[in-house]
Amino acid sequence: MLRATGGNVLQRKPRGYVGLNHQTLGSDILSVVAAIPLPQQLLGAEVAERLGSVDSDGWYPVEWLLDANEVLAKRIGNNGLLQVGRKLFELSHAAQFKANAKSAADLVFGIDGMYRHANRGSGIGGWEVLAFEPGRAELEKTTPHHCVMEEGIFSAALLMLEVPALVEQTECFRKGAEACRFVLTSPVHDEKWMGGRQATRRAH
Repeated sequence: MLRATGGNVLQRKPRGYVGLNHQTLGSDILSVVAAIPLPQQLLGAEVAERLGSVDSDGWYPVEWLLDANEVLAKRIGNNGLLQVGRKLFELSHAAQFKANAKSAADLVFGIDGMYRHANRGSGIGGWEVLAFEPGRAELEKTTPHHCVMEEGIFSAALLMLEVPALVEQTECFRKGAEACRFVLTSPVHDEKWMGGRQATRRAH
């Protein structure tokens, strides 16, 4: 089972998530320390030192990231988690994303690949595209990561693409749903959104 900070156990998992030997890239963990002021005060000196000393290219238990985000959620709320998501994108994904992504479609259909670039293990969940059309995309998330952190990743990627968009959740695992469902809407309907896709694309 997934642990919460302090040794508690989260009784629920996202639908289909097993998390066998789930590890995350060190740069994801470093994003926590880099995104917040006074990490030693917010996380505690021992945890902050442990997180800050990881190798950005190394692999570590995903609980290190999950636990830290649970602390931030309680102590500084959603704004802190949004900043972690933005910093995580910067440290783990921005360079490759900037080199390859040209449209919102590249983000929507590439978010699962980004997750698997920085996470490994068996049954670790992921992202599924449920719908994609001009100015609108719908995705389902079955990862254990905090959904507000994921919003920060989306916002940073969309900003890099210069595509204005609203990121909302219509269902949330933390509010009792089996998985999180994200809806992205934008006034942009041209190739900056569609990426050359002329017809509506729906994934099953």
